[in-house]
Amino acid sequence: MLRARLARRENAQSAVGVPAAGSVPARVSRSAVVKEMAMTPIESEADDYLEWMEIHNYARLTIECRGRYLDYFIAFARNHEVDEAKEVTLELLLSYQHALFAHRKRDGQPLSFGTQAQRLIPVAQFFSWLRREHRIVANPAADLLMPRPDRRLPEATLSATEMAGLLAAPDVSVPLGLRDRAVLEVFYSCGLRRGELISLWLRDIDFDRGTVFVRRGKGAKDRYVPIGERALFWVRLYGEIVRPCFVTARFPDHLFLSSSGTPLCPDWLCRRVRGYLAAAGIDKRGSCHLLRHTVATLMLEGGADIRYVAEMLGHSRLETTQRYTRVSIDRLRTVHATCHPAAGLSVAMASELCTALPGARWAIAICQTPPAMPRGE
Repeated sequence: MLRARLARRENAQSAVGVPAAGSVPARVSRSAVVKEMAMTPIESEADDYLEWMEIHNYARLTIECRGRYLDYFIAFARNHEVDEAKEVTLELLLSYQHALFAHRKRDGQPLSFGTQAQRLIPVAQFFSWLRREHRIVANPAADLLMPRPDRRLPEATLSATEMAGLLAAPDVSVPLGLRDRAVLEVFYSCGLRRGELISLWLRDIDFDRGTVFVRRGKGAKDRYVPIGERALFWVRLYGEIVRPCFVTARFPDHLFLSSSGTPLCPDWLCRRVRGYLAAAGIDKRGSCHLLRHTVATLMLEGGADIRYVAEMLGHSRLETTQRYTRVSIDRLRTVHATCHPAAGLSVAMASELCTALPGARWAIAICQTPPAMPRGE
């Protein structure tokens, strides 16, 4: 137990680029370990804060993430010989913010501004809680300005044709391939998050109503999501043929199981999806969340109301869903082709190109081919 806490400290310190302090050598007296492991006041208050979050029904993953990011800051503060919350100043917080900005990942890339804010916000919320609980006189994070996150689009989405190729990648003649096909179909039909799919129970699938019950999704919120008939077909096939061979007394309720009868591992599932993307010849970055991006984009391109897409994806803010409207450019492309004076290629211009460039005879063929009608029009 003592060495486990030291390992957690070392992980936190390495995450912000500070040397590991307090590592235990192979031969060390127990008294030295106990002295090293004595919780500092700020660590004790951080534990109290996480316990307060648990009492107030915060989601388990939210508590774990905030605890991890608080560990990063506490490790940074220890390296600056600060062990009490009342000793933390705005200058120390600004120094930590600069350390996050200067930090480089293993691939040499910096942390995104969104990730920097993600690590700073729990620290600011922690000190705000300390002030409300009258544990500190003033909140040192009150004037701390958060980095402005980039409004970045999803790096890639799949077309309907690419998605069809991905769904056909698993070998459904073997049990694991049949299970994987059912997993991909549920991802594509419902737009679930990775953790939501892994947490599905068998009874969460309502075959009669065509719905999936997502229990305690992001923010500990439950919701119902529609599921298509094709996905239900593959889930039923998996449930009748494959799942009975995998299920054990330890996990009798989970829908998708490994061959050893345990729930699917999140990292393993991502690697599995990436493998099927490669097998389908799709050279795009992403994994499970790529399928979620694809669902949102294709539904909006098909004319779905953004409010329904937000409800299906479990977004609490409409702004989160609106970024997919920036990815879906079918309608914008149609308006551009109709209204922009330079969008088309006239026969006269094509003839001029053919005269000037003998190798450009394809220009006539292009402008004489009738434009394809936009999908859904």
